[in-house]
Amino acid sequence: MSATLPPLDYEYNALEPHIIEEIMRLHHTKHHQAYVNNLNAAEQNYASATTPAQKIALQAAIKFNGGGHINHTLFWKNLSPIASKGGKGGVLNDGPLKQAIVKDFGSVDNLKNELNAQTAAIQGSGWGWLGYNQKTKRLEVATTPNQDPLLNLVPLIGIDIWEHAFYLQYKNDKVTYLKEIWNVINFDEAEKRLVEASK
Repeated sequence: MSATLPPLDYEYNALEPHIIEEIMRLHHTKHHQAYVNNLNAAEQNYASATTPAQKIALQAAIKFNGGGHINHTLFWKNLSPIASKGGKGGVLNDGPLKQAIVKDFGSVDNLKNELNAQTAAIQGSGWGWLGYNQKTKRLEVATTPNQDPLLNLVPLIGIDIWEHAFYLQYKNDKVTYLKEIWNVINFDEAEKRLVEASK
Protein backbone atom coordinates (compact mmCIF):
# COMPACT_ATOMS: atom_id res chain seq x y z
CA MET A 1 0.00 0.00 0.00
CA SER A 2 1.45 3.35 -1.04
CA ALA A 3 1.97 6.20 1.38
CA THR A 4 -0.16 9.31 0.81
CA LEU A 5 0.05 12.90 2.01
CA PRO A 6 -2.48 13.34 4.84
CA PRO A 7 -4.74 16.41 4.72
CA LEU A 8 -4.40 18.99 7.47
CA ASP A 9 -7.19 19.54 9.98
CA TYR A 10 -6.85 23.33 9.56
CA GLU A 11 -6.01 25.92 6.89
CA TYR A 12 -2.41 26.80 6.09
CA ASN A 13 -2.82 30.24 7.69
CA ALA A 14 -4.57 28.95 10.82
CA LEU A 15 -1.42 28.81 12.97
CA GLU A 16 -0.47 32.45 12.40
CA PRO A 17 1.15 34.45 13.88
CA HIS A 18 3.18 31.63 15.43
CA ILE A 19 3.79 29.73 12.17
CA ILE A 20 3.14 31.66 8.98
CA GLU A 21 1.12 30.38 6.04
CA GLU A 22 4.08 30.26 3.65
CA ILE A 23 5.97 27.88 5.94
CA MET A 24 2.97 25.63 6.45
CA ARG A 25 2.15 25.44 2.75
CA LEU A 26 5.73 24.68 1.70
CA HIS A 27 6.30 22.31 4.60
CA HIS A 28 3.20 20.25 3.87
CA THR A 29 2.89 20.35 0.07
CA LYS A 30 6.60 20.29 -0.83
CA HIS A 31 8.66 18.78 1.98
CA HIS A 32 6.23 16.18 3.30
CA GLN A 33 5.06 15.37 -0.23
CA ALA A 34 8.69 14.73 -1.21
CA TYR A 35 9.10 12.24 1.65
CA VAL A 36 5.94 10.46 0.50
CA ASN A 37 7.06 10.35 -3.14
CA ASN A 38 10.56 9.18 -2.30
CA LEU A 39 9.31 6.56 0.16
CA ASN A 40 6.95 5.10 -2.43
CA ALA A 41 9.72 5.02 -5.04
CA ALA A 42 12.17 3.37 -2.64
CA GLU A 43 9.61 0.74 -1.60
CA GLN A 44 8.81 -0.04 -5.23
CA ASN A 45 12.50 -0.45 -6.00
CA TYR A 46 12.93 -2.60 -2.90
CA ALA A 47 10.08 -4.87 -3.98
CA SER A 48 11.74 -5.42 -7.35
CA ALA A 49 15.29 -5.77 -6.02
CA THR A 50 16.79 -9.16 -6.81
CA THR A 51 19.91 -9.23 -4.65
CA PRO A 52 20.65 -8.61 -0.96
CA ALA A 53 23.05 -5.82 -1.98
CA GLN A 54 20.29 -4.01 -3.88
CA LYS A 55 17.96 -4.29 -0.89
CA ILE A 56 20.60 -3.08 1.55
CA ALA A 57 21.36 -0.10 -0.72
CA LEU A 58 17.71 1.01 -0.50
CA GLN A 59 17.33 0.76 3.28
CA ALA A 60 18.73 4.24 3.98
CA ALA A 61 16.20 5.83 1.62
CA ILE A 62 13.36 3.87 3.21
CA LYS A 63 14.47 4.85 6.71
CA PHE A 64 14.94 8.53 5.86
CA ASN A 65 11.79 9.06 3.81
CA GLY A 66 9.68 6.67 5.88
CA GLY A 67 10.77 8.50 9.01
CA GLY A 68 9.98 11.83 7.37
CA HIS A 69 6.49 10.61 6.53
CA ILE A 70 5.85 9.14 10.00
CA ASN A 71 7.20 12.19 11.82
CA HIS A 72 5.34 14.77 9.76
CA THR A 73 2.06 12.87 9.88
CA LEU A 74 2.31 13.02 13.67
CA PHE A 75 3.54 16.64 13.62
CA TRP A 76 0.48 18.00 11.78
CA LYS A 77 -1.81 16.38 14.37
CA ASN A 78 0.37 17.92 17.11
CA LEU A 79 -0.64 21.39 15.99
CA SER A 80 -3.88 23.34 16.37
CA PRO A 81 -4.94 26.96 15.90
CA ILE A 82 -5.13 29.11 19.00
CA ALA A 83 -8.48 29.42 20.81
CA SER A 84 -9.31 32.80 19.27
CA LYS A 85 -9.17 31.07 15.86
CA GLY A 86 -11.42 28.22 16.98
CA GLY A 87 -8.70 25.76 17.91
CA LYS A 88 -7.18 24.23 21.00
CA GLY A 89 -3.60 25.34 20.46
CA GLY A 90 -1.55 25.87 23.60
CA VAL A 91 -4.35 24.86 25.97
CA LEU A 92 -3.48 22.12 28.47
CA ASN A 93 -6.50 21.26 30.58
CA ASP A 94 -6.46 19.30 33.82
CA GLY A 95 -6.30 15.62 33.00
CA PRO A 96 -3.96 12.63 32.59
CA LEU A 97 -1.37 14.47 30.49
CA LYS A 98 -1.04 17.47 32.78
CA GLN A 99 -0.89 15.19 35.81
CA ALA A 100 1.87 13.11 34.21
CA ILE A 101 3.85 16.21 33.22
CA VAL A 102 3.69 17.63 36.75
CA LYS A 103 4.63 14.24 38.23
CA ASP A 104 7.60 13.66 35.94
CA PHE A 105 8.88 17.21 35.34
CA GLY A 106 7.57 19.24 38.29
CA SER A 107 5.65 21.70 36.13
CA VAL A 108 4.56 22.35 32.57
CA ASP A 109 7.13 25.14 32.28
CA ASN A 110 9.88 22.73 33.34
CA LEU A 111 8.84 20.35 30.56
CA LYS A 112 8.83 23.13 27.95
CA ASN A 113 12.24 24.38 29.10
CA GLU A 114 13.80 20.91 29.03
CA LEU A 115 12.32 19.93 25.69
CA ASN A 116 13.27 23.27 24.13
CA ALA A 117 16.84 23.10 25.48
CA GLN A 118 17.44 19.57 24.20
CA THR A 119 15.83 20.32 20.84
CA ALA A 120 17.79 23.55 20.33
CA ALA A 121 21.01 21.64 21.07
CA ILE A 122 20.53 19.23 18.14
CA GLN A 123 23.45 19.62 15.76
CA GLY A 124 22.08 19.98 12.25
CA SER A 125 18.53 18.74 11.72
CA GLY A 126 16.26 16.51 13.76
CA TRP A 127 13.30 16.29 16.10
CA GLY A 128 12.56 17.00 19.76
CA TRP A 129 10.08 14.70 21.47
CA LEU A 130 7.92 14.22 24.50
CA GLY A 131 7.48 10.48 24.71
CA TYR A 132 5.93 7.93 27.02
CA ASN A 133 8.01 5.04 28.33
CA GLN A 134 5.65 2.06 28.59
CA LYS A 135 8.08 0.14 30.81
CA THR A 136 8.66 2.83 33.45
CA LYS A 137 5.24 4.51 32.98
CA ARG A 138 6.97 7.87 32.82
CA LEU A 139 7.18 10.75 30.36
CA GLU A 140 10.61 11.45 28.88
CA VAL A 141 12.19 14.09 26.67
CA ALA A 142 14.19 12.73 23.74
CA THR A 143 15.72 13.84 20.45
CA THR A 144 16.32 12.04 17.18
CA PRO A 145 18.63 13.10 14.33
CA ASN A 146 17.59 13.73 10.74
CA GLN A 147 14.19 12.09 10.08
CA ASP A 148 14.69 9.18 12.47
CA PRO A 149 11.35 8.36 14.12
CA LEU A 150 11.04 7.91 17.87
CA LEU A 151 11.00 4.15 18.37
CA ASN A 152 11.99 3.53 22.00
CA LEU A 153 9.15 5.68 23.40
CA VAL A 154 5.56 6.30 22.35
CA PRO A 155 5.65 9.76 20.73
CA LEU A 156 3.22 12.24 22.28
CA ILE A 157 4.57 15.54 20.96
CA GLY A 158 7.14 15.96 18.19
CA ILE A 159 8.80 19.26 17.28
CA ASP A 160 10.46 19.58 13.88
CA ILE A 161 13.77 21.44 14.14
CA TRP A 162 14.68 21.16 10.46
CA GLU A 163 15.23 24.65 9.04
CA HIS A 164 12.32 24.22 6.63
CA ALA A 165 10.02 24.26 9.67
CA PHE A 166 10.97 27.76 10.80
CA TYR A 167 13.63 29.56 8.75
CA LEU A 168 11.36 31.71 6.54
CA GLN A 169 9.89 33.27 9.68
CA TYR A 170 12.48 32.95 12.44
CA LYS A 171 15.71 32.82 10.36
CA ASN A 172 18.37 31.16 12.54
CA ASP A 173 16.56 31.94 15.82
CA LYS A 174 15.63 28.40 16.89
CA VAL A 175 15.03 29.52 20.46
CA THR A 176 12.18 31.88 19.54
CA TYR A 177 10.63 29.29 17.20
CA LEU A 178 10.69 26.71 19.98
CA LYS A 179 9.11 29.18 22.40
CA GLU A 180 6.38 30.17 19.93
CA ILE A 181 5.40 26.68 18.82
CA TRP A 182 3.95 25.88 22.25
CA ASN A 183 1.17 28.36 21.47
CA VAL A 184 -0.13 26.00 18.77
CA ILE A 185 0.63 22.61 20.36
CA ASN A 186 -2.46 20.38 20.43
CA PHE A 187 -2.29 18.99 23.96
CA ASP A 188 -5.60 17.17 23.49
CA GLU A 189 -4.02 15.06 20.75
CA ALA A 190 -1.01 14.34 22.95
CA GLU A 191 -3.29 13.32 25.80
CA LYS A 192 -5.17 10.88 23.52
CA ARG A 193 -1.87 9.25 22.65
CA LEU A 194 -0.89 9.05 26.30
CA VAL A 195 -4.19 7.44 27.32
CA GLU A 196 -3.94 4.91 24.51
CA ALA A 197 -0.29 4.09 25.35
CA SER A 198 -1.15 3.70 29.05
CA LYS A 199 -3.67 0.90 28.48
